[in-house]
Amino acid sequence: MAPPNAPEATDGPDRGRDPGLARPLAEAAGWGPLDVRAVDTARVLAADAVQKAGHGHPGTAMSLAPLAYLLFQQVMRHDPADDQWIGRDRFVLSCGHSSLTLYIQLYLSGYGMELDDLKALRTWGSITPGHPEYRHTRGVEITTGPLGQGLASAVGMAMAGRRERGLLDPDAPAGTSPFDHHVYVVASDGDLMEGVTSEASSLAGHQELGNLIFFYDSNHISIEDDTDISFSEDVTARYAAYGWHVQTVDFTRTGDYVEDVDALLAAVEAAKSESGRPSLILLRTIIGWPAPTKQNTGKAHGSALGDDEVAATKKLLGFDPDADFTVEDDVLEHARAVVERGASAHRAWEPRYQVWRAAHPERAALLDRLREQKLPEGWTDSLPVFDADPKGIATRKASGDVLTALAPVLPELWGGSADLAGSNNTTMEGEPSFVPEGKQTGEFPGNPYGRTLHFGIREHAMGAILNGIALQSLTRPYGGTFLIFSDYMRPAVRLAALMKLPVTYVWTHDSIGLGEDGPTHQPVEQLAALRAIPGLDVVRPADANETSVCWRTVLEHHDRPAGLALTRQPLPVLERGADSCAPASGAARGGYVLADSRGETPDVILVGTGSEVHIALEARELLAADGVDARVVSMPCREWFADQPYAYQDEVLPPGVRARVSVEAAVAQGWRDVVGDAGRMVSLEHFGASAAYQRLYEEFGITPAAVAEAARESIRAAAGPVRPGGERPGATPTGGGTGDVG
Repeated sequence: MAPPNAPEATDGPDRGRDPGLARPLAEAAGWGPLDVRAVDTARVLAADAVQKAGHGHPGTAMSLAPLAYLLFQQVMRHDPADDQWIGRDRFVLSCGHSSLTLYIQLYLSGYGMELDDLKALRTWGSITPGHPEYRHTRGVEITTGPLGQGLASAVGMAMAGRRERGLLDPDAPAGTSPFDHHVYVVASDGDLMEGVTSEASSLAGHQELGNLIFFYDSNHISIEDDTDISFSEDVTARYAAYGWHVQTVDFTRTGDYVEDVDALLAAVEAAKSESGRPSLILLRTIIGWPAPTKQNTGKAHGSALGDDEVAATKKLLGFDPDADFTVEDDVLEHARAVVERGASAHRAWEPRYQVWRAAHPERAALLDRLREQKLPEGWTDSLPVFDADPKGIATRKASGDVLTALAPVLPELWGGSADLAGSNNTTMEGEPSFVPEGKQTGEFPGNPYGRTLHFGIREHAMGAILNGIALQSLTRPYGGTFLIFSDYMRPAVRLAALMKLPVTYVWTHDSIGLGEDGPTHQPVEQLAALRAIPGLDVVRPADANETSVCWRTVLEHHDRPAGLALTRQPLPVLERGADSCAPASGAARGGYVLADSRGETPDVILVGTGSEVHIALEARELLAADGVDARVVSMPCREWFADQPYAYQDEVLPPGVRARVSVEAAVAQGWRDVVGDAGRMVSLEHFGASAAYQRLYEEFGITPAAVAEAARESIRAAAGPVRPGGERPGATPTGGGTGDVG
C-alpha cells in the first residue's frame, strides 16, 4: 500500500513535542508531522487505556507504535471494509498481552473500533478484552494469550497459504497470483523463550516459508524486569541456524533512542523479496519509551504507569497532561485515509482475481465451496464400509483407510504426523509430501504444494500449526501422535476449542492396549482431561465401521475441534443387522443402543467406549447365562451424545434403569454422570505396566467377568435407596469390609 504522504500540521510540525525527543527517521517512508503525531497518539492512548482500566500492559504498545503504524498504514495489504478479503495479508500479535498494539491500529485504521472501545479495555462486554480474541473483535485473526502460540500458529498460516496456492493457482509465477500474501508476526522476548516457538521456527526454516515475516521486539524486559536474569542467547544466530533470513534494526544503535522507520521499512522490503526463506527482523526497542522514569523497566511491562508518569509522558509528547484519550480530528482523518487505500488495493486486486476465475472455472468452484465450508455432494459415498471380521482391525488402521478413501473427493483435507506416520496411519496412500523439493526423501517424495505433512517430533508446535492452518478457513487439517502426547499439545488444543476451529487430532495408542511400551506411553488420565476441555469432541470408536462414521461426523462439523482416540490393537469388526448389532450410523449421535436387552426394559445397561465395547458385549452374554437382561450402549463421543435431545438420551439410557456400568480402560472420572448413583465403573485408577495387552487387561480387571460382576452389584445397589453422588468407596451397609471401589 502507498505511503501516507502527510500534509503539514496546521499548528506547527511538532505540536509541543519535547525537542529532546528524537523525531523518527522516516523520510523514505514519506512520513510527515501527522504520521508522527498519529504514532505519539497511539502511545498516549495505550497509557490512558491501561491507566483507566487499572491494569494491563502499556509499555510494549508504546514502544511498538511506530512498527504497528507502519504495518497497517503502508506495509500490509488489507481492506478495513472487508476483513475477510482472501487477498489480504495476515497480522498476528503473538505477544497478545500487548493487545493495545493491535486495538489502537484497528481504531486508527477504521475497522469499526472507536474511542469508547479503547476506554472499555478489559471490561465486561467490550470488544477490547485483555488479549485479542478471534471471532470476538473484527480485524483480529487469531486468539493470542499463551506466549508463543501466535508465532507458532503463524507458521501454520504460512504453510496453509502455500497449500492453498497449490490447490487454486499452482502454475502462476511467484508474486503474480491473487492468492499470494504474507503473514506478519510481532512477538516478544517472552515468545522467544517459549519452547513452542523453537519447534515451530525450526520447521518453518525447513519448509522455506518465504511468505512469513516475523518482527522480534527485543526490549530485554519481562515481568521480572531485565531478561538478563534468565535469557542470554543470541536469537539471530539461532534463527540463522534454523535457515531463516535474519536482519536487525536497532533504535538504540547511536546511543540515543532514534526510531529509524526507514531502516525498518527497508528491512521489510528485503524480507518480502526473500521468497525462499522465512524472515526474522530483530527490532531493538526500549519498552515504555518515552515514559520518563518507567521506560526500560518491568513496571512498564505489566502494570499501569501511574497518573504522574502518564502526565509526564503526555507532556513530553506535546499532549495536554490533564486530558485523557486525546485524538485530534486531523490526525484521525489522516490515519483513516488507509480505508480508501485499502479499498483501492482491493479494487486493483479484483481484475486479477476475475481473470483467474474465468481461466479456471473448476478451481473457482472449489474455492467457492471451501469458502462456504460445504462438503461436496456425494462425498460420503467414498467412505469405506468394513466387512464383519472377528479377527478385526485396529481403529488406527481403519482411520488410515478412511483418509485414503477421502483423498480424491476432499482436496481440502490434509495432514500428517509428529514423526509417527506409520503408527498413526495418517498418510493418504499415494499423496505427495508437503516439502520443498530439495528436502524430499526416498520414503516420502513430495513438492511445495504436497499434501502429507511431516511435523517432526514437535507435538506442541503441531497443535499450534494446525490452528494456524484452520484459521485460513479454507482447508481442513489433521495431525497425529500417540494419545499420551496429547499432553504436549494441550495448550494449542485448548485454543482450538476456544476459537472453535475445525481441527482434527488423530491420537492413536489410546490405552493400556498398546501393551509392551509400558506406563510411560499408556494413557490413563488423558481421556478425562481432554473431555474437560469445553468445546472439544473426544471420539473413541468401537470398531472399523464406527471409525468411518465418526470421521464423517467430525468432518460435518465446522465449529469445533475433535480428537479421535484410536487403538493400536485389532478390534473385532462387529456383525451388523437385525439379529446382531445395530448399524454403526448410530455412532454419529455419540451414543446408541448397540445390542439391546431381550425384554422391554433392561435389568442393567452396560456403557462402553472404544476397545472396551467388545468387553461389554461379552459381559452381556455372561449375564444372559445367569438370566440377567443387559443392554449394551456404545458411546464413542460423550459430547455428541450430550448434544442430543433429552428424548433420545432417555431412550438410550432410560432414567428408570438405575443399574448401569461403564467400562473404559482409563480413570473413571466423569463417568458418574452417566452411570448415576447406583452405577459402577470398571476403570483403571493407576498407571499401566509393560506386557502384552491381553495380559494387562486380565491383570487389571478390565474383563467381561469384571463387568458382569459390576453389573450384579449395580443391580443390588439400584434396589436400595438413592445415594446422591454414588456410594463412597469402601463403604458397606454395616460400615466394614472393602466394598466396591467403583
